[in-house]
Amino acid sequence: MIKQFHGNKARLRRHQRMRRYLEGTLARPRLSVYRSGSHIYAQIIDDTTGKTLIAASSLDAILRDFVPAPVVVAEQSRTTATGPTEVEIAAEAAATTKGKAAKAEKQQPKVQAKGGQPQKGTSAKGGKPGTQVKTLLPSAVKGQKKTPVEALAAISNNHKVAVAREVGKLVGQRAKEQGVSRVVFDRGGFAYHGRVAALAEGAREVGLEF
Repeated sequence: MIKQFHGNKARLRRHQRMRRYLEGTLARPRLSVYRSGSHIYAQIIDDTTGKTLIAASSLDAILRDFVPAPVVVAEQSRTTATGPTEVEIAAEAAATTKGKAAKAEKQQPKVQAKGGQPQKGTSAKGGKPGTQVKTLLPSAVKGQKKTPVEALAAISNNHKVAVAREVGKLVGQRAKEQGVSRVVFDRGGFAYHGRVAALAEGAREVGLEF
């Protein structure tokens, strides 16, 4: 029998493990996030009294007619006037090294030891020398580490992701109006990416600390 995987049960188990050390107080309440297939919800909860202080969701009347702004991506033009890039220079150097190694391999004389047997590293009777020449390949250029906002830039034009970011801003503004500036972030067992990450970054943009 094939064992079935229940994603929601696994999420609830993760959430229970997280709640062992996540608890909201009046001074620093808990920002709880839940997302469904179509909507996302955020609540700021005081666990000492079990009361929800602030709430916001994508079903709020303010966000019903929300339309995300189009993202303009600037095309990076390749400048040839300044000279070749680092990758092109490395590739040219590797090709030059390979050519020199092949030329030296052809010019290498065949030396035989006493007794007529070929020495170690050479092949007998017209074979190619056994010396192996390592080819230097261009090293990979590592990019700079992206910030959470830059990591979301690729999907920021998605409607659900943009709405989730606005929900984060909305819950952050309502929290500041009630004097809440610091919270404990509870992602509800969901992975920190996509809509959950967008909501968190939207709350940080308006000054909510966690």
